[in-house]
Amino acid sequence: MFDELTDKLEGVFKKLRGHGKLTETNIRDAMKEVRLALLEADVNYRVVKRFIKDVTEKSLGTEVLQSISPGQQIVKIVHDQLVEVLGGEAEEMTVAPSPPTKIVLVGLQGSGKTTMCGKLAKFYRKKNKSPLLVAADIYRPAAVDQLKTLGKNTDIPVFHIDKDPPKISKKALDYAYDNNNDVVIIDTAGRLHIDNTLMEELEKIRQNVEPHEILLIADAMTGQDAVNIAQEFNKRLDLTGVILTKMDGDARGGAALSIKSVTGKPIKLVGTGEKLDDIEVFHPDRMASRILGMGDVVSLVERAQETIDTKEAEKLEKKLRKEAFTLEDFYGQMQQLKKMGPLESLVSMLPGVGGALKGLKIDDSAMGKVEAIIQSMTPEERTKPNIIDGSRRRRIAAGSGNSVADVNRLLKQFNMMQKMIKKISRGQMKDFAKGLFS
Repeated sequence: MFDELTDKLEGVFKKLRGHGKLTETNIRDAMKEVRLALLEADVNYRVVKRFIKDVTEKSLGTEVLQSISPGQQIVKIVHDQLVEVLGGEAEEMTVAPSPPTKIVLVGLQGSGKTTMCGKLAKFYRKKNKSPLLVAADIYRPAAVDQLKTLGKNTDIPVFHIDKDPPKISKKALDYAYDNNNDVVIIDTAGRLHIDNTLMEELEKIRQNVEPHEILLIADAMTGQDAVNIAQEFNKRLDLTGVILTKMDGDARGGAALSIKSVTGKPIKLVGTGEKLDDIEVFHPDRMASRILGMGDVVSLVERAQETIDTKEAEKLEKKLRKEAFTLEDFYGQMQQLKKMGPLESLVSMLPGVGGALKGLKIDDSAMGKVEAIIQSMTPEERTKPNIIDGSRRRRIAAGSGNSVADVNRLLKQFNMMQKMIKKISRGQMKDFAKGLFS
């Protein structure tokens, strides 16, 4: 996410840190590079102009604190300004005073509206809500079937009748009232803002439903196009916010950095992957930290809290204290980790680690290889890996579709892990680390 922009900004700040003292000249030189980096990231030029002006003025007018270097102070100023450009504070989704909360998703065809409906419904289900999906896209072939499939996969009801979209939306509210659905999510057909007939249809849906949220689904990877589309839809519908999709593939960041400033509408949520769980609340401060390569520990902890089974964690802790960690336990922890998302995404949230591993390809398929090897073992072998002799290793390799060398590597790594756990539990970690690196 934003890799290209992050790399360029880190290069600028590295040069600044090389100066013992910052002057007006090297500040302005640095801002020229930041300006170029933002323009290359497809950030709106007016946003860039104002951003550079504000950062320059604050940098020149701020007294450098003795406790930090001048370069660090500039990074802090840029961070704070990025937060402001991104929207300041996270904008929570509106909650209706009396249910149901009504949400209408709009946007271009192919922007990911229908999939986002499924993600949003699951997002609310996790909050102990009872969502209803409404199939109001009657134009795209299989759109209704796609939404029904998403509903089936998430065990969330889908409402559809053979009517025009405004009537479908109106009838859906009656259904929601009768069935105690407290969130209604309406999927509409993709359309261009210049298609007057279809835009009028959306206006009728808004009149019939009186939604609490009208959210534009925009593809983050389209950069300035997403911003221009948001402007045009906002003119006709008075949007309440934007959901950016494909944020995980956006290496530049132009849309995220421009939308709030240009349209005045906040980014409320972001799609960060293909799975239905890959949806996050948009936090400007956290996003600014990611852009500057500072990581995002808060989001990482929140993701862990959502996915890690507390009871299983307590059981594991007891096992670790007793030095009884097995391959079965290791396999269980891998499943918990997979729920948190791709490893590359998790690593990027750790402060300093993302930059340190820049250019290193983190292969999620390696985890699949380890899973296959462990699954090919018998329950006894997982509990007592020391019994795995040569013939067993050959059998496990053949059963998992891997080589004997792969099995040997896993067993060696697991043996090292067990030794490390023993050292930790006995308070000898310092000695272990010393032996490891000597």
